[in-house]
Amino acid sequence: MLTVVDHPLLRRDLTILRDKATPHGLFRKTLSDAAAILAYEAMRGIVLKKRPVETPLEVTDGYDLAEEVVVVPILRAGLGLVDGFVRFVPEARIGHIGMQRDEATHQPIDYYANIPGGLDAAHVYVVDPMLATGGSASAAIAHLKRLGATNVVFVCLVAAPEGVRTLHAAHPDVPIFTATVDREIDENAYIRPGLGDAGDRTFGTGK
Repeated sequence: MLTVVDHPLLRRDLTILRDKATPHGLFRKTLSDAAAILAYEAMRGIVLKKRPVETPLEVTDGYDLAEEVVVVPILRAGLGLVDGFVRFVPEARIGHIGMQRDEATHQPIDYYANIPGGLDAAHVYVVDPMLATGGSASAAIAHLKRLGATNVVFVCLVAAPEGVRTLHAAHPDVPIFTATVDREIDENAYIRPGLGDAGDRTFGTGK
């Protein structure tokens, strides 16, 4: 399932993020704001459990989350999306998966993983600003499934059609939430029109 989140504030934020003149401080803040809108929609599937709550006037029905939330950013650019989730679920646990792209083959190479336990009973959100070839996302999700994750959602800001197809083929059970599906990826596996290197632009490390 592919969900393109349509919200006027998200369209505004995406425009700021696409603009090459946006400085990294504003880019980082806007990425976090956009992530919150995506997180709000992506977390609609969370299950609740009922409990009584005492208001100043009487006891009524209230609700808590029935399952743990785990957010797993794909390093390093995915770190920019984490705050959007923990704004709503501050008790969420955070895992990390490091993936880098071989610039010659464009295939993902994993270099780091630190993942909380108990994934089999958790709602797991894998986050990365860009879904380009789909290789890193597919590999990261496969890693989490090997650790027991069964309820996984992938959230990105910008997706390419090629990446969507790759991820759907590898993990047809994993929903994808994104702000937009762009035109294509180019010969260097960059999304067009895209927004450049999200990691460099988030952390101010670009040239």
